[in-house]
Amino acid sequence: MSLPAAQMRPVLPSRGFATVRAVLSGDTVVLTGRPSAPGHKAPVVIFTFERVTAPRMASKANGSMDDPGAFPAREWLRNLCAGKQVSFETRKQGASAGDRVYGLLYMPKEDGSGENLNLAVEAVRAGHATPKVFGIDSNENDAVDENDPVVAYESALQSALQEAQSKRVGIHAPNPLIRAIKNAGEDFQTIELIDKVKKFCSGNTVTCVIEYVFDGSRFRVHVTDPDLAPAGLQYANFTLILGGVASPRIGNPRTDPPTQSEPFAEDAKEFVEVRLLNRELKISLYGTDKSGICAVGTIHHPRGNIGIELLKNGLARVSDWSARMMNPLDIPAFRVAENNAKRSNLGVWHAYAPPEISGASEISGIVVEILTGDTVAILPVGESYDSESKLKKISLASVRSPRVGNERLGKPDENYAAECKDRLRVLCAGKNVKVSIHYEREIPIGDSTENRQFGTIAVGKRPDVGEVLVAEGLAFTQYHRDNEEKSPMYDAYVAAELAAKTAKKGVHSDKEYKAKSINDLTEPRKAKAYSGSLMRAGKIKALVEYVFNGSRYKLYVPSENCHIVFALEHLKSPQPSIPLSAVSRGQGKAAEPFGDESKRHARLNILQRTVEIICKGVTNGGVITGELVVAKGSEHIDFGLEMVGAGLAVVDQRKIDYGEASKTLVDAQNRAVENKVGLWSLHQEKKVDTAKPIVKSKVESVTIRLSEIRSGSNFFFQIVGDEAQSVIDESMRIFTTENGTNGAPCDSKTGKVVAALFNDGSGKSWYRARILEKKPGHAKVIFIDHGNVATIPIATHLRPLDSALGVDRIPAVAKEAVLAAIKTRGLDDDDGVDAARFLQASAWGKDISAKIFCENDGKLVVALNGPGSTTTINEQLVNEGLAQVAKPREIEALSIKILNSEILTTLYDDLKFAENSARKAHSGMWRYGDIGDEDDEEEY
Repeated sequence: MSLPAAQMRPVLPSRGFATVRAVLSGDTVVLTGRPSAPGHKAPVVIFTFERVTAPRMASKANGSMDDPGAFPAREWLRNLCAGKQVSFETRKQGASAGDRVYGLLYMPKEDGSGENLNLAVEAVRAGHATPKVFGIDSNENDAVDENDPVVAYESALQSALQEAQSKRVGIHAPNPLIRAIKNAGEDFQTIELIDKVKKFCSGNTVTCVIEYVFDGSRFRVHVTDPDLAPAGLQYANFTLILGGVASPRIGNPRTDPPTQSEPFAEDAKEFVEVRLLNRELKISLYGTDKSGICAVGTIHHPRGNIGIELLKNGLARVSDWSARMMNPLDIPAFRVAENNAKRSNLGVWHAYAPPEISGASEISGIVVEILTGDTVAILPVGESYDSESKLKKISLASVRSPRVGNERLGKPDENYAAECKDRLRVLCAGKNVKVSIHYEREIPIGDSTENRQFGTIAVGKRPDVGEVLVAEGLAFTQYHRDNEEKSPMYDAYVAAELAAKTAKKGVHSDKEYKAKSINDLTEPRKAKAYSGSLMRAGKIKALVEYVFNGSRYKLYVPSENCHIVFALEHLKSPQPSIPLSAVSRGQGKAAEPFGDESKRHARLNILQRTVEIICKGVTNGGVITGELVVAKGSEHIDFGLEMVGAGLAVVDQRKIDYGEASKTLVDAQNRAVENKVGLWSLHQEKKVDTAKPIVKSKVESVTIRLSEIRSGSNFFFQIVGDEAQSVIDESMRIFTTENGTNGAPCDSKTGKVVAALFNDGSGKSWYRARILEKKPGHAKVIFIDHGNVATIPIATHLRPLDSALGVDRIPAVAKEAVLAAIKTRGLDDDDGVDAARFLQASAWGKDISAKIFCENDGKLVVALNGPGSTTTINEQLVNEGLAQVAKPREIEALSIKILNSEILTTLYDDLKFAENSARKAHSGMWRYGDIGDEDDEEEY
C-alpha cells in the first residue's frame, strides 16, 4: 500500500544549506538543517557522498580495528567541515528522517574566489575515498553529453583518483594508518590514563575529540594526543563526566521498561552537541567516578567553559562531588552562573523558589550552650531566658562535625568529636554572635522530627566559625545532593578542607587517634581520695560542663585532668524540673519554686565557661564544695554571692547558726529577704491543719526472724510462731504438688497477687507474689511472704492463685520494717553496704527481740535486740558510724503516733550519745569529719 503524497515529503530539499554536526567517516556526515517553522526542531540527517566510498571506521563489529586509512580520512573531513555551514545537493533520499541521504556537499574555497569545493571530489583527490565506479560505461554508438552533471561528476572523480594514485597519498600510500582502538574499563583502567596524562602530556592536558554526547555533561571521548603514543593510549576511548556540573539524564527506550528523559535533557544535549561534538579540544582530567570507569574533567574550549554556559542557561546543576576534584578557585564562577539561572527561573530552575525560613533570616544573640561540634543553642537579643523554649538551636550550614557518641547505648564518640566541640566552645560560648540562616531541615529525633535551622555564625572578627573548624581539620564539609540548598560559603569550605587534607590536620591525619583519658572523680570513693590534692591546690581553673541546679555543677579541671561534681559551699538551690530523659525513666521530683530560674541563671552565666574555684571540702557523696569565681569583663564575680543576692540560692541555716557561713553571704541573703527577690518573693501563707485525729499505737514486743534485707535499716521479717506462716507454707507446697512447675495464663496486671515460681536452692516451688511492674514478656514481683523481689518470665513463671490462698484469707506473712530513729545509706554507697552487712551479721538467721513502735508510710518502725544483748542494733549501727540519728522533727512526728512515747525518747537519747561518740572517734561515715546536711539529698 502506498503512502499518501503528503507523507512522502523529502527530509531535505534538493538544494540548500545545512550545518555539519558530526563527521562519522571519510564519506559520511551528520547534517542539521533549518527548522520548518519557529519553535520546531531542526531536522538531523545522515548524509553520505554520492558514488564515493571511504575506508570503514573501527567498531565492535570489526574488532575495534580501522580499515587502512579510515581514521585519517575521517579526520581530514572533520577538520575541514565539522561545525561549519555547507551547501548540499540531494541525489537520493528516503521518506523519513531515519533514512540516509545521498548527495554532494560544497564548501567555498579559502582563496575568496567564490567558487565551491566539491567535498566528495576533494576527498578522492586527498586519497581518503575512492569512486564506487571506476570509469564510465559507454557504447561506441552512444553519445556522451559532457554537460550532463552526472557525467561531469564522474569525470571529476576519475581525475581526482588518478591524481591521488600518482601522488600515493591517503589510502594509496605504502602504509596507510590502521588504528586499533582501546576502550577504558576493557583494555585499560581510566586511572591509568589520568596518570599517563600527568606524566607524558604537556600542561597536564590531553588532546581529544568529542565523539558522542550522552547528555549535557557526559561524553564519549577519543584520545588523539600523540604525546600518549609511547604509553600506548593514543586512540583510546573513555567516558568523560564534565567536572562541576550535572545535566538532566537522557532516557533509554531500550530498557524494560523504557526510561523517560528528564526535563530539559534533550535541550542540554542539543546545546552541547552544537558546540562540542566532533571538536578536537584540550581536556584536563581530575579523577574518576566511584565506579572507576568514567573520568572527571574540564573541556577547554577557545570560547569559554561549557559547564558554566550550561549553568547559565539552566541546563545543568552544580555537582558538588565532582566539583571537589577541581581547583577551588574555579568553582565560584559555577555558583554565580547557577544562582543567576535560579533567579531567572531558567531551564531546570523554572519552578525554583528560594527556601522559606520560619522567622528571621538573621539572628543576633548570646550562645548559651554548645550542643555538638556543629550545633549551638542561642538566646536571641531581646528575649528573656524564662524558658528553655526561648533558646534557638542552630546548626552550622554545610559543615559536619564528628558525631558525639551515646554512653548509655555504648556508642563511642567519633574521632576528634570532643576536640571539635571544645574548639567551637572556645570560639562561641557565652559570646554575642550574629547568625545568617540559609535553610531549614526536618531532623529526626526519636519517633518525631524537629525543624532545625542551618546558618553561618559570625563572632567577633571571625565572619564564619564553620570555616575555622574545617580549616583546622576538626570538621568536614557536608555532602549535599545536587538540588539541596547549601551555605554560600560552601566553596570556601571545600578549599579549606582541601588545605587541611594536604596538611594532614586533625581528622585528615595519618596518625592513630588517641582519645584523651580523663579521671572521673564524680564517683564518691575517688572523690574522697583525691579531694586533698584539690584543696591543697588553692585557686584553680575549671570548665563548667553541666549544670545540675543553681549551686551544683559538673566541672572539668584541666590541671588535674579530672571531672568533679562541685557545689557552692554553704548554699542550697531549689530543685529544678527534671530532664526529659529522667521523666521517661520515671525518676526525679517535681520542680521547686524558682528551681528552674536558678538553674537557667547558672546556665546563662557559667555553663561551658572557664571559671576559678577554691576547693574547701568534700561530702560523703563525693561532692567537692567550695567557692566559684567567674570573670565578667574585667570583673571577677563570686558566683555564690551573686546567686544568694538574686534570691536564687539560700545559705544553709545550720551553717549560719554554727558561724561557718561568711558575713558577706549572710548580709547578701538579708538584703535579698528585704528586697523580696527570688525565693523571698514568695508569700508564705499559714496553713490550717484539718488532718484527722491520729490513732496512737502501743509499743509491742515480739520475737521475729529476718526474711529479707533491703539496706542497713530496711528489711522484711516474719513473726516467730505465727500460724499463718506454717499454713501458707503447707498450702503452697500442696499447690506445687497439684499444679507442677509449669506456668499458666493469668492476669498479670500491676498490683495483682499471683503464684510465682522461685527456686530457693531446694528446688522450684510456687510462692505468693504481687506484681510490681510489667515489662515486655517479664514481670517484676515481690514475694509477699518473704519480702524478696525478682524479675521473672510471665509465660513460664506465673500462674493464677487459688482464691483460698488470697491475701484476704491469709494476710502476707512478711512485714516490712525500718529501724527506728536512724538512717543508713543505700547499697550504692560503701557505708551503706557496711551497714547492711552489720545488720546481717547481727540478726540474720536468729530469733531476735523487736519493739514495734508504730506504722509509718506503710512500714513498721522497730528497735531490734540481738540474743543476749541489752544494746539495740539501732544503737550499735550508730556507734559504728554506719548510721545517722534522725532529725528531732522526725522523732516528734513519730512520737505523736505512739501511746508510750517515752520509750522512743529514751532510745533517741541513747542514739545521740552513740552518734557523738562515733563523730569524736571518726568512725565510719565520720572519718572525714562532719558530713553536713548536703548528704541528706544528693541530686546529680
